[in-house]
Amino acid sequence: MTEQNTLTVRPLEMADEARWRELFRAYREFYELEPSEAVVSTAWGWMMDPTHECKALVAEQQGTLLGIAHHRRVSSPYTATTSIFLDDLFTDPAARGRGVGRALIERLQAMAAAEGRSGVEWVTADDNLQAQALYNTLATRARWVTYEADPLPSA
Repeated sequence: MTEQNTLTVRPLEMADEARWRELFRAYREFYELEPSEAVVSTAWGWMMDPTHECKALVAEQQGTLLGIAHHRRVSSPYTATTSIFLDDLFTDPAARGRGVGRALIERLQAMAAAEGRSGVEWVTADDNLQAQALYNTLATRARWVTYEADPLPSA
């Protein structure tokens, strides 16, 4: 890879807002979520708030953002460890297969090591086979099944 084609992974910056919004909207569309500028703006606010638990990395090449990775620290009482949880990972479809997702996850793994964390964890849709092909080269598939429960109505 030539110097000008080097993929750079770095923290999200204020100047990335327009492109981040494009990528995050595309991520939400991929998962068939209803379009919502309120959600996009709330998430952007979280990423820019230094006191919020949610953080973001971006992968860029030649000044163009090609991928995003939203992450946060999560503690596990049953193991008494803290890991990095990868909430959202998205690569521009035109850049898939160029190592963007791998570079973002590997940066999170390096961050986990540097911070003394137990590792990096994430979930994906059971039908997201393209992503799973990458994930199977980077991590061990967990045996845990994920559940989602709605809040109970107020009494």
